[in-house]
Amino acid sequence: MVMDKKEQVDEAELRARFEEEALPLLDQLYGAAFRMTGNEADAQDLVQDTYVRAFSSFNTFKPGTNLKAWMYRILKNSFINTYRKNQRRPQQTSDEGVQDWQLVEASSHHPVALESAEAAALDSLPDDTVREALESLSDTYREAVLLADVEGFSYKEIAQIMGTPVGTVMSRIYRGRAQLRTALADYAKRMGIGVKEDHA
Repeated sequence: MVMDKKEQVDEAELRARFEEEALPLLDQLYGAAFRMTGNEADAQDLVQDTYVRAFSSFNTFKPGTNLKAWMYRILKNSFINTYRKNQRRPQQTSDEGVQDWQLVEASSHHPVALESAEAAALDSLPDDTVREALESLSDTYREAVLLADVEGFSYKEIAQIMGTPVGTVMSRIYRGRAQLRTALADYAKRMGIGVKEDHA
């Protein structure tokens, strides 16, 4: 296939725009991919697949719309198509590089932030406990909570990423947070964290 000069210029402009706009999202997408897959190699493969798919469809992306949400949607679809279709549950890796505590940090800046007592209790919990509590959530609740509280997406953006109505997103986030709160509260009680002693 022979391209004329106009097509070459258009492709060069498209490539430059993609590099300028999409590449800065690489670390955020990798973090989300790692949370989805549970290991570095699969996360890297998923991000690479996402960028290949995104670049091949970048000419359909409408400038001025939310590129980050568009990229996350491609990431999610790639994960579903590649990992879930194969019914492959990736192996868990060590704690190195896992940023589950971003949940607490992000929640303090989120409009529906955890109350300070809850945030203080979460600060005293080990990473493994938070990870296990997150993994105990169903996929839909976990994804909604992570997109809202870790990635900082709005309800509307999450609805676009998940392909569901905003009301459904709000419900999933509410229920996911409630389940997460219950799981972590149970652990805190067992460990004596945040329990007030009576000094009568």
